[in-house]
Amino acid sequence: MNRFTTEVDGLSASYLSAGNSGPTVLLLHGTFWSRVWQPVLEALAGRGLRVIAVDLPGLGRSAGELTLQTAAVPVLAKWVVRFADAIGIDGPVMLGAHDIGGAIAQHLLVHSGLRVSRLALMNAVVYDSWPVPAVARYRDPAVIASTSPQDIVELRRQAITKSLGEAATPDLVEEYLEPWFDPRVARSWMALAGAADNRYTRDLEPGLRACAVPKLLVWGEDDQFQRVEFAERFAAEMPNTKLVRIARAAHFPTENDPRGVSKALGDFFTETHE
Repeated sequence: MNRFTTEVDGLSASYLSAGNSGPTVLLLHGTFWSRVWQPVLEALAGRGLRVIAVDLPGLGRSAGELTLQTAAVPVLAKWVVRFADAIGIDGPVMLGAHDIGGAIAQHLLVHSGLRVSRLALMNAVVYDSWPVPAVARYRDPAVIASTSPQDIVELRRQAITKSLGEAATPDLVEEYLEPWFDPRVARSWMALAGAADNRYTRDLEPGLRACAVPKLLVWGEDDQFQRVEFAERFAAEMPNTKLVRIARAAHFPTENDPRGVSKALGDFFTETHE
């Protein structure tokens, strides 16, 4: 696994990559960054996949700074298409997505721009499951104006600790937290939170119900942000969807049970290739 950069819209886009050949899996994050996928990248590459986990603009280690306009789900989906073009993804792609990245992935599946052959959602937003209160408060411009980048660091530390669940250690929390010490990233996060709107997933429901593309839900059962009940509903209502529950896992099941998550994703992404 290595970290690379490419240029999108004249700015550096950072991404983790493992595997040099095989079908492409593109992994999206949400209110965190590509670090959430790191525990499973090598295992997925070992299944014969080319695996890429990108940092969205202004977040993680990508350059730029999001605004309320550029942080909207349809706009970020178009950015993902341009990123895919920049790194040479020219055929069908399989998507995996976490958190608000799930809204972006669902948008790409329904509205195209990418030829999505399979979709995996991991503790992702669906229906009206989002934004959670800690994110929704940033839809108020007064809250954004009164929140400093230093405040965001402490708030993110709390969210990361809760998301890691039993895997939380001081060192791991600080590793996840590192990008938010950059005020630009903290401001981008506030823009992403301020632009969070569940109409983007609610509006996709008719298209998802009509979509036969295989779908997998991998869900930490102890997630306090995206409850497993939403995954159960999605699996029951959307065609060709399977739910894999990860016991004793919180919002980052890749950290709580990397082997279980790797197996579920690897089996799904290689099902038509082995």
